[in-house]
Amino acid sequence: MNIEEFRLYCIAKKGVTEEFPFDAQTLVFKVMGKMFALAPLERIPSQVNLKCDPERAIELREIHDGIIIPGYHMSKVHWNTLYLENLPPLLIRELIDHSYDLIVAKFTKKLKAEFDALD
Repeated sequence: MNIEEFRLYCIAKKGVTEEFPFDAQTLVFKVMGKMFALAPLERIPSQVNLKCDPERAIELREIHDGIIIPGYHMSKVHWNTLYLENLPPLLIRELIDHSYDLIVAKFTKKLKAEFDALD
């Protein structure tokens, strides 16, 4: 999976926006204003940061040693950095979904109602 395929998969999800809140090189994906993915566009090889359940994060880092690492410039407990070209696209999509779902699950009642009202 390349960075554009990653981007297209993320923005196709319900309630997602993309922006550059930190600098002109770090693309951030948010669901209802809450960050679930970051993509530093200037990095070679391509890499992204995704939120992850802490226990699963450790497991993924062990299985994919050096390809999935603790989140760069993020909480090392809750975020992983993935090297896109070295992982199967199916796994990347699964981890995008997991990150997105973790954020949606933490919505307040009000935000969840707004989210549910989207088409």
